Amino acid sequence: MDRRHTDNYYFSEAELSTYKEKGYLIRKKVFSSEEIKELRISLNSALCTIRGLVPSGDRYFLDGKQFVDIGTTTVQFEHFKGSEDIRVVEPVSGLSVSLDALMESPRIVDPVKSILETEIISIWTNKINLKVEKRGSGFDWHQDSPYWIHDHHDVGSLPNVYLAFDDTNKKNGCLRVIESSHTKGCLPGREDGTQLGGFFTKWEEIKSDLEVCIEMPLGSLVFFDPHLIHGSEPNTSSRPRRALIMTYQAGNYPMLKTGKIKEIRSLGVSGPE
Repeated sequence: MDRRHTDNYYFSEAELSTYKEKGYLIRKKVFSSEEIKELRISLNSALCTIRGLVPSGDRYFLDGKQFVDIGTTTVQFEHFKGSEDIRVVEPVSGLSVSLDALMESPRIVDPVKSILETEIISIWTNKINLKVEKRGSGFDWHQDSPYWIHDHHDVGSLPNVYLAFDDTNKKNGCLRVIESSHTKGCLPGREDGTQLGGFFTKWEEIKSDLEVCIEMPLGSLVFFDPHLIHGSEPNTSSRPRRALIMTYQAGNYPMLKTGKIKEIRSLGVSGPE
C-alpha cells in the first residue's frame, strides 16, 4: 500500500501483531523524496539556530564526551577531541514550525494510537540524530526505557518513531535492533565504572544472532518499543545519515525536560502543511 495516498494510517491487525512480537515495524517510503527535501531545509534551519546558541550554553563532559545545555535543550557533539560536529539535539520541539507540524502528522501518530490503544496522545520527547559522512560515530547497544525510569510512570508505553531523512544502509550506520528483545522489559546496564555505562545494555543480554540491520529508503518510518535493544555502527560512507526520532505517550502529560504539554491535535491531513 502506498502510505502517502490513504486516509487510514492506523496499523492493521497483522502490523500490530508484528510490532508486538518483534518490538518494531517498518513502513517504507511513507514520505516522498520531495517532502523529505523540504523537511531537510527545516532541519538545517533548526541546526543553524542551535549552532548560534551553543556559545552561550552550559558546556560539560561525561566520559570525555562533550555536551552543551541550552535551556531545556541538550546538544551532544561527536566524540573525537575538539569536534564541533553535532551528534544529537534533544528535544527539537520549538525549533521549527515544519518539524513541529510533522510530529502531528497522521502518518506518524495514527500508528502510535494503534500501539497505545487510545486517541489521546502527546509528545514525550524528540531528537535529531546526525551522523556526518566519514566520521559520524555509532550508538552502542541500549534500550530507551532505562533513560526515563525516574521521569515517567510507565516507561514501557513510550513508543518511538524513527523517520529517515536519508537512505540508510550498513555503510552509513543504519539503525540495527535485537529482534524481540523488548519482551524482557528494562534490562540491567553495564557496571564498567564509567559515567554513562549504566545506560548501555549488559553484553550478556545482547543476542547477536537476533540482530537485524534496518536498511531502508529515505522517507521511511520505523516504529519501535522503548524496551527494544537497538544501536548503530559508525558512518563510514561519503554521505550523511540524518534521522528524527519522536517518542509519544498516552494522555496529555508534560514532555520530558521542558515540562510542557504537547497534545497531538487531529489535523485531518496527511502531513505538515
